[in-house]
Amino acid sequence: MADFPSKVNTETSIPNSQSSQQGGNGLRGMAANIAFKIDVSFIRSIPAILMIVEIVLGLLHWALIAGANHTAHPAYGWVLFVAITLWLLTILLFFIILFSVPQRVTVIVWPLTVMMYQGVATVLYLTAFVTNAATVPPSTAAYHGHYGAAAFFGCVVTLVYGASAFLSYLDWRGDGGNAATSTVPT
Repeated sequence: MADFPSKVNTETSIPNSQSSQQGGNGLRGMAANIAFKIDVSFIRSIPAILMIVEIVLGLLHWALIAGANHTAHPAYGWVLFVAITLWLLTILLFFIILFSVPQRVTVIVWPLTVMMYQGVATVLYLTAFVTNAATVPPSTAAYHGHYGAAAFFGCVVTLVYGASAFLSYLDWRGDGGNAATSTVPT
């Protein structure tokens, strides 16, 4: 058998000379390579303010219903489903736009996507508001105030989603979303 040398050199090299200065290997290195750019101009815009209002009032809307005896009326299941789902999706969309994902993911037509989301959210919230308002119990019943206030905030959130849908439509239309109008010679 061959003799094993008494001293062995076990140096390894790091590709692209990454060092601990850039985060090294592991989670720190991955975090150093991911850079989020916050779009500060979005926060100051009217669509962002409307989305913040949708988030705050949407939370208030579903919290009022969830805090009452909503299992007594099966219709409130639909109202809660719409309110909580759209609340979560609006938060997600807000952060997607805030962190400039539309500038990085250009495969998706973002103005059209946002417009469609806001339009569908308006219609769904309209159905939830009508359902909520139609099932408010008489003033002598328990939780009448919760359901009445939830119906009011459901109406306001529906109007805010409608305003957002309209502004999203204007953004999409101004973006040249209709190919027929941009190809017609003048």
